[in-house]
Amino acid sequence: MRRTPASGAPLRLDPVVSRRDLRDFLALTDRVYGADPRFVPPLRQQVRAWHADGVRLHVLRRGDEVVGRTTLHEDAALDAKLGRPLQLFGLTEFVDEPEVSRALFDAICEAGRSAGKKSAFGPVSLLPNQSGGVITSGFDERGFIDSAWNHPHYPAAYERHGFTRRFESDTWICPIPGGQVFDFPAERIAAEDLRIHRGDRRRIGEQLPILREMLNAGFAALGYYTEISAGQLARQTEGLAHLLDESLLLYLTKAGRPIAFVLCLPDISEFVTRVGGDLNLFNQLRLLATRSRHRREAVLVVKGTVPGEQGRGYMRLLSGELLKGLREGGYRALRSTYVERSNPGSAAQYVAMGGRPLHGYTFYERDLR
Repeated sequence: MRRTPASGAPLRLDPVVSRRDLRDFLALTDRVYGADPRFVPPLRQQVRAWHADGVRLHVLRRGDEVVGRTTLHEDAALDAKLGRPLQLFGLTEFVDEPEVSRALFDAICEAGRSAGKKSAFGPVSLLPNQSGGVITSGFDERGFIDSAWNHPHYPAAYERHGFTRRFESDTWICPIPGGQVFDFPAERIAAEDLRIHRGDRRRIGEQLPILREMLNAGFAALGYYTEISAGQLARQTEGLAHLLDESLLLYLTKAGRPIAFVLCLPDISEFVTRVGGDLNLFNQLRLLATRSRHRREAVLVVKGTVPGEQGRGYMRLLSGELLKGLREGGYRALRSTYVERSNPGSAAQYVAMGGRPLHGYTFYERDLR
């Protein structure tokens, strides 16, 4: 039953405590986005797990009407990386009313000041190396899993209320070329004792720690990146084995030592949108039963090369093998999660494939001093 908006009622940020509060938190995106197929909702099971783990979820109410939502959390590792204590916020949505966005952002900043934070930073869910962000262009293009999509009024609302852009980036989309576009001298493979390894559903528990070690080493220099623990990786990749296309998880060893990797997944975004982000057991079974239908496009989640081996063409070797797997799997396009504009080398693979930027992407920060 639809509640009547309490016109003129004061706006207040309430913590999510009860099951009803959590339902209200999850249901807000239905109001903000309706049936818009471009928006991919966060997985409800993930949000519930964060809440159970103590992440503070809040809803902005006007009377009984929910008009906004956010999380309020912190992370000591990101504070150390950026050199100041941050009030992190995420899963942040709001209706298109200036007084609503102002009240929501003011409440976030006041929480940060009260906790002695120097800046408010977000939206991150829960960290920038996991998920979050705001798209600033490409609004006509649909979102996809592990990335953001929002209405065009979101960037203006943030910037109107004193937030500035951080880590500006782009997501990318690339056609799958019919021929090979990545060359790597064949004689180097034997001379350097290089070996390409594919994903293995039965051994994914053994392979993930190898990827984590390379991921943490290769991304350590990036301004937004904090080390991913074994527990964080396990939570982020829960259920991965069921969806994994083994030809799209690749890593390279040199004389037996892992030096580079790439992880792509079939794009299940349209299914997630259709079920409203609810991957309950029944919907998981539906997804598994129809997973071959979700191999029209793939999402490149992460790729990297360890320090000391960068700039030697090893990612070109992996990219060539990845293209082979995409073609053989019948994929028509590859999407990529955000790549910082200050890191053109990482986007070179997409340029070589004939790709283009899809969404402008940013995080926001507001000084609280």
